[in-house]
Amino acid sequence: MSRIGDFLKETGVFFLATCDGCRPRLRPLGAFLDKDGKVIFGVGDFKNVYRQLAANPLCEIAAVKKDGHWLRYTGKAVFETDPGYAEAMLEAMPQLRAIYNSDTGHKMMCFHLEDAVCVDICVMGEGEDLLG
Repeated sequence: MSRIGDFLKETGVFFLATCDGCRPRLRPLGAFLDKDGKVIFGVGDFKNVYRQLAANPLCEIAAVKKDGHWLRYTGKAVFETDPGYAEAMLEAMPQLRAIYNSDTGHKMMCFHLEDAVCVDICVMGEGEDLLG
């Protein structure tokens, strides 16, 4: 697993910041995969977060560990075209099948960040580039 994936796994819950027009929006997430050299995130096609990322793909992921380190992962959301990522996400988190299935019609939309910067920051210290 990548260092970013390890960090997110340890925190369990992390936050995704998007733009809704000129207003910031922040929400907790927990679904991600570390696959094919990418950290893949999932959101519902029926949710505002998906529409916000489609309109403006610039976003940021933030997470905090109990030891005081926090992660800032900033980039451009690029949605995956391979449906295998959504299936892998649902296999990893089977409880999501209650939401994303043919009965509800909801689809898991998976994305990764490109042109990204990721920093692990100690509360009272310098940041460490996790991509470099």
